[in-house]
Formats: sequence, structure tokens, C-alpha cells
Amino acid sequence: MAASLVGGGPAALDGLGPGSRADRWGAYAAAIARWETLTRPAPEPTDAAGRLRADFVEWMQGLDAGWVTATPGLGRPAQLTALGNGVVPQQAARAVQLLAPPFPRCPRCTAV
Repeated sequence: MAASLVGGGPAALDGLGPGSRADRWGAYAAAIARWETLTRPAPEPTDAAGRLRADFVEWMQGLDAGWVTATPGLGRPAQLTALGNGVVPQQAARAVQLLAPPFPRCPRCTAV
């Protein structure tokens, strides 16, 4: 039985021992697994110095790999700034759905 997109499931935790998905992501393991099924495998969240990686933020926002991080001349701080100031596409689409008035039908088109 496949894991639901809402509840995760046993496959989302991939074992419980050291080095497992649950050990790596903790309480977020099921959510990470669900997002990976919709996007791509999650990159490492931090670099060797323990700092947040821009490609992880890019992945969390559902952007294509390299959308921001492959921009020439943009270092890590600028990448994180751009991602932090950006709009998450899924949120923008939902906002437009909620805020845009219904498009009026063309009177000539409905007469047919």
C-alpha cells in the first residue's frame, strides 16, 4: 500500500536505526519524504560548517535545481537573500485563486 501524501506512512521513515531517515530528519522525516516524492531527493540541509545550504532552501520552496543557486556571480549569502525574498510558486498560485475575482463570461460567447 502506498503512503498517502498527507499521512506519510512506513515507507516515509525508512527504518529507525542510526543513519536512517527518521534519525536524519527527526520529526520532519515524513514531510521530507512526501516532498521528495513530489519534487526530487532532498539535498543536505547544512554545509560542513553547519550553515544552511541555499540548494536546500531552493528544494524546500519547490524550485527547480539551480533556479537560484546556478546563477553566475551569486554567492551563498546573496542566494539565501534571493530565496528569502522570493515567492514560493505554490503559495502564489493559491493566493491568486483566493484573491482573483471570477472571470466574467463573454456575453457574445454565452449567447451561442
